[in-house]
Amino acid sequence: MMDIFESLIALVASNRSGRGPARLCSPSVMSSALEVLTRARRVAVVTGFFVPSAGFPETDGPGGSAALARAVDLSGREASLWTDERCFSVVASASRAIDGVVPRAASEGSDILSWKPDLIVYLERLGRAADGGYYNMRGQDVSSMVVSLDDAVLTKREEVDVIGIGDGGNEAGMGNLRRELGKLMPSFSRFLSVVESDAPLPVDVSDWGGYALAGALSLSCGEWCGVDPDEVASMVEAEVAAGAVDGVTLKGEPSVDGFPLEIQRSVAAGVRDIVESQLLSPVP
Repeated sequence: MMDIFESLIALVASNRSGRGPARLCSPSVMSSALEVLTRARRVAVVTGFFVPSAGFPETDGPGGSAALARAVDLSGREASLWTDERCFSVVASASRAIDGVVPRAASEGSDILSWKPDLIVYLERLGRAADGGYYNMRGQDVSSMVVSLDDAVLTKREEVDVIGIGDGGNEAGMGNLRRELGKLMPSFSRFLSVVESDAPLPVDVSDWGGYALAGALSLSCGEWCGVDPDEVASMVEAEVAAGAVDGVTLKGEPSVDGFPLEIQRSVAAGVRDIVESQLLSPVP
């Protein structure tokens, strides 16, 4: 089984972005995230990263979250997909493109908790730093534009498991890795999130972590429940049509964190190949 996680990490957490956090990923890290996910029965997926300078959300987050929420649903579990009002149209466009879970808008963490999840997955969702502020990867304070949905963890942490998927260390759920990330990214250390999770999953692009977990969830139900390359392309294109911008280039183009659509498609195809090889040849 660990061979699968090694292959998935080589695909989605090889430090291709050069940021550093993905260097902390390992087969055991991804295995732990999948273990937390598979034992859950009621999963809330939370995403949405608004870019103030562009006036729209970024393309990273909605696709991976829509894919993961749909996979949870297809695997026989209950799923909900959450974001805030500013990011709602983009998240809805991504999920609609794959006939996924209809998203819900939250104005605070208690809205998510009222759904009574036993697991919250934060995917590319900002988490507060040590000073209580929220910062983007440029170290800019964007607190005025952030709806604090990470407070769902802080107010009722003991009753809900949490997975955090991120690529920069400033996302909710990455707090467990703060010390190691501070060494890898010393100039960014004060902007790192302090919000912890049961299973932080650092990857190259947050969407890719969502695609990997959605695909790996297929192992628990015996059939593919992840996303295909064409679906990924449809989601990204739908996001851009709804106004989303690439978080790195700040342009309204069909790319994610500076990686073009062809790379997004190849990652989705790679996840499916890796997982289906296991489904077709299960370990006795």
